Amino acid sequence: MKKFSELLYSPEVEDKLAISKRESHTPRIEAPKEVKAGEPFTVRVYVQGHPNTVQHSFRWFELYFYEEGREFNPIFIARAGLTPEISEQEASFKIKLNKSGILYALAYCNLHGVWENRVEIKVV
Repeated sequence: MKKFSELLYSPEVEDKLAISKRESHTPRIEAPKEVKAGEPFTVRVYVQGHPNTVQHSFRWFELYFYEEGREFNPIFIARAGLTPEISEQEASFKIKLNKSGILYALAYCNLHGVWENRVEIKVV
């Protein structure tokens, strides 16, 4: 039985089928590399060049944070549900952090599964 983590596709994926889908399925994360503790900032999650039809589209994005020094990680931040053909395949979240860590975005394609990407954020 596979662990759930083995079912996620990431930018480093080596599965031949997934490599061809990497560019249009890996969620992009726009966020500052450095933020001030406790000050809100915007994180944008989106996919590029992907169909947005009922038959083939992204249905949700989720955002998680791995906080340095925290015993139990990750912290669930938010989820955005997407409706094919109507919603754009992007979402923005306003968040604030008190410690540095890694921000993870998950994106679910109804045909090709769950895709993951991540960025480090330094809190000063």
